[in-house]
Amino acid sequence: MPLGFALFFGGLLAGLVLPGDWLPGRLVGALTVVGFVTLGVGAVLTYLPVMPRIAPREIGAPVAGRWSALNSPGSKVPSHGLHAYGQTFAIDLVYEPAEGARPAFGEGPAFRPPDDFPAFGEPVLAPADGRVVAVRDGARDHRSRSTWAAFGYMIVEGFVRELGGPRHVIGNHVVVDIGDGTYAAVAHVQQGSARVRPGDTVRRGDVVGRCGNSGNSSEPHVHFQLMEHPRPALAAGLPFVFADVSIADSPPKAGVPANKQTMVAGRSTFTTS
Repeated sequence: MPLGFALFFGGLLAGLVLPGDWLPGRLVGALTVVGFVTLGVGAVLTYLPVMPRIAPREIGAPVAGRWSALNSPGSKVPSHGLHAYGQTFAIDLVYEPAEGARPAFGEGPAFRPPDDFPAFGEPVLAPADGRVVAVRDGARDHRSRSTWAAFGYMIVEGFVRELGGPRHVIGNHVVVDIGDGTYAAVAHVQQGSARVRPGDTVRRGDVVGRCGNSGNSSEPHVHFQLMEHPRPALAAGLPFVFADVSIADSPPKAGVPANKQTMVAGRSTFTTS
């Protein structure tokens, strides 16, 4: 998608701005056509609905306590509306320790500081035993996008982030190799909070970082996904279910909450200090 966007609009801009003798007209036209086709094919592959053909993997929840689901594969696939960056089955989790504890969208300032939200700073956990293969925690935690006008700004901002690649979209993140060609990623991690480095071994429930608001994020939350490649730019998403979670006040079992459903996961036995 970014490549098609760059070629298409680059060709148009070259034809409009550059003097006619700088670039051959055929080259400009070819760039524009190739960009348009690439953009179209990329859009189809990015947004095409799909149903999983493999059984979901049962793993631990990347959070503990009471969380609500947004953009969940329990409601639609692809959960975020696209397959890019291994997000086909990704889920967003926002911390709501009690009903109404999280600031409501559309009420109050458009750009709230991240610590207005109870999720900010909450521990993020390894969902399975494995080896850390990638860590980034240098991106800043920006303010929320808490009104429709601010959300519109985030959409425009998201297009700019796309041009910079996945690291500018998912923000700070940790990727863990959990075996069998599967990689778990947690994203939008708080700046400077990573507790691990590439090569470290982790156990299920270990704290790997804290919830933040880095990258293309409207409010502090944990973005989680399974992938078949360690690099999101090259990865396809994989389905999963969380083990032993209580969804919508049901008894604990394996599952994934649908959009706006709450999920209660057990507290980690590891230190969070």
